[in-house]
Amino acid sequence: MTSRQPQPAATHVPPDTLNRETIVAFLGSIFDRRGGEEYLGEPVTMGEHMLQGATIAEQNGQPEEIIVGALLHDIGHFTSEFGTYHPDDTEDRHHEDAGAEVLERFFPSVITDCCRYHVAAKRYLCATKPEYFKRLSPASVHTLELQGGPMNAEEVAAFEVNPNLKEIIAVRYLDEAGKRAGMVTPNFWHFAPMVQRMVDRHCGV
Repeated sequence: MTSRQPQPAATHVPPDTLNRETIVAFLGSIFDRRGGEEYLGEPVTMGEHMLQGATIAEQNGQPEEIIVGALLHDIGHFTSEFGTYHPDDTEDRHHEDAGAEVLERFFPSVITDCCRYHVAAKRYLCATKPEYFKRLSPASVHTLELQGGPMNAEEVAAFEVNPNLKEIIAVRYLDEAGKRAGMVTPNFWHFAPMVQRMVDRHCGV
């Protein structure tokens, strides 16, 4: 459940016109317009899932990179040209790549990587920490199968050289945590100034 807070009017900005001044409004409009969509059969909506991850990170005093990474990690579910995941899918829709493609122009690599590799992080953790599999919801187990299952040894070694590994893993744990029915969170606009700071840092402002 998202708490009611004053917020700017939702602004729908054509993706091909996005810039440093409009990207945050664009992302906010996605949460406002589509955040209520079903999330993989989970007991939360898509928007609630991402807001819960960001809220838990903020409550735990984690860095802004982790908070924003959790907030935006699943944005690709809304932007993928292949559409949003459905429980009956038999092929992966690669929402992580679709989201990273939108974010990489405006955000530091740590934010983009938390989006691009949060699926890989699930595969990595299932390979290196077998107990992690017990954290997965039924929907997440299903998507794991579509996404290639636990990594093999070569994939693990390649994944571990990512300089943003620590942050990617932190966001992955928040991904699993952000599925609490009835949890009250701030809305996107609470986090918007933080999101803008990440954009400004990347753009050299």
